[in-house]
Amino acid sequence: MAHIDYFFTVISPYAYLAGTRLEGIAVRYGATITYKPVDLMALLARTGGTPLPQRSESRKAYRLQELRRQAAKAGLPLTLTPAHFPTNPAPAAYAIIAAQAAGGGDLGGLVHSLTRACWAEERDLAEDAVIRDCLGAAGFDPALADRGLLAGAETYAANLEEATARGVFGAPFYITDGDERFWGQDRLDDLDLHLSGKL
Repeated sequence: MAHIDYFFTVISPYAYLAGTRLEGIAVRYGATITYKPVDLMALLARTGGTPLPQRSESRKAYRLQELRRQAAKAGLPLTLTPAHFPTNPAPAAYAIIAAQAAGGGDLGGLVHSLTRACWAEERDLAEDAVIRDCLGAAGFDPALADRGLLAGAETYAANLEEATARGVFGAPFYITDGDERFWGQDRLDDLDLHLSGKL
């Protein structure tokens, strides 16, 4: 059975624009997914990436155009300058880690709900109420937002170490069990082709 490790941050607009395409691909090929939220700012610092505020004006302008085009292509609503971006993604990451450990809900739906809260609903992912709402909507116990914080923090830190060691340098980032790497939601078609044996 194929497996995909999914490295991401909930405040990535590109993770939001991926929608639930990864989950659809996994179903098509009987693949499993492990969700690995990471501290993207720390990852960029380790891998030579430039944080958004430090990029040139031309790169920032291009990013906004690209986000507008990708949102239209995906058919998803997107606020280019959301009210709560950037925000602290750690509480939401801990909730995802706790939900994955607990099981019983729709993990892909939870991730998409959290990214949508930031990029389409003008909600702050650092607020417990937002995280609880998303957990409940995805079929998880909302109280997971309050439990397992230490384990969540430890896993979040371990995910960063693993991402760095495995060649991850951005988000979203997908790695198959054969160590094929795909960066960006615009590479999901390539991931699909790879799992089909055509690429």
